[in-house]
Amino acid sequence: MADEMEKIGTAIEASQKTVVSREKEIGEDAEQPTGPVGLDIGTSHIVMAQNRGKNIQTVKQLNAFFTIPRSQFTKKILEENSVSFFEKNEQFYILGYSAENFANMFNTNTRRTMERGLLSAREDESITVLQAIIDTLIKKARKNGEIICFSMPGEPRGGNQSVIYHESIIKMHLSSLGYKPIAINEGLAVVMSELANDNFTGIGISMGGGMCNVCLSYLSVPVITFSLQKGGDFIDSMVGVSVGEPATKIKTIKEKDLNLTGTPRNRVETALHIYYNDLIQSLIHNLQEVMQGSDRVPKISQPVPLVLSGGTVVPRGVREIFEKELRSVKMPLDISEVRMASDPLNTTAKGAMVMAISETM
Repeated sequence: MADEMEKIGTAIEASQKTVVSREKEIGEDAEQPTGPVGLDIGTSHIVMAQNRGKNIQTVKQLNAFFTIPRSQFTKKILEENSVSFFEKNEQFYILGYSAENFANMFNTNTRRTMERGLLSAREDESITVLQAIIDTLIKKARKNGEIICFSMPGEPRGGNQSVIYHESIIKMHLSSLGYKPIAINEGLAVVMSELANDNFTGIGISMGGGMCNVCLSYLSVPVITFSLQKGGDFIDSMVGVSVGEPATKIKTIKEKDLNLTGTPRNRVETALHIYYNDLIQSLIHNLQEVMQGSDRVPKISQPVPLVLSGGTVVPRGVREIFEKELRSVKMPLDISEVRMASDPLNTTAKGAMVMAISETM
């Protein structure tokens, strides 16, 4: 019992630390962490979190790549400019933020290792590239068996995909680097990051680029988990199709200017409002359906909080729309409030690190 209480105290202390975040700089070496690590394996980004004194520090790398023809001259230029890349099949695979720079120069899109939250079946080298991108963030463990906790989606609803293959590939690579990998459901990571003062009880939702992940947790135990394979990418692509613009342009507008509390100013914003509403309604409908169909919902005397995180919740007004839609349905569990995560883009990595710390006790 004393050990369990110490674990809880350590988890609460870690979850209340401030996150100091930054993007991975081009040419910067990977880090060799000195303690437990949290890793958010997202469709758009991979985020590494580690405990550094009074703060949690996170480093973010773009989960993308770009290929160019191989040549000795090009190789020399890439090396002189500290570009992250590897060579295979007569091509150079440019990684992370370096890939974004190349794509912008060629006025085209980067390619991704993941699609709708899982390894992409459409990219032959998705495994090799994902492993290489992880390697730009972390080096081999200082000593064998250091704990690293990485995010995993819940089983997708309404699809024929499983997370088992995706999880196994990541575990094998992290093990090869000398770590002891532990998977954490992405929704539970939100709970671990944000609901310490609520005894880690409530609903954590991560709305990312490829999917939305949901977890109902009771005293840190994941009671119900699932994922919906719709997210920010779905909004971008559907709006792009509707208004005849590239999805990358829609993504830029969404992340820079979108305010869902106001009246749309043009047809792009009108379409963004429509598809944000569609995504939120789909998410709440699935949450209601899963909870009503489950016999695992605990009998909790008090209403529980619901926390929103992930890049898709960043535009103003997402919380208000979600709260309004939630009030229109009947849930088998009372919700006390809808909160925004304190740092939506780093919540999952932080929560994974909190879990990693608790596993070392």
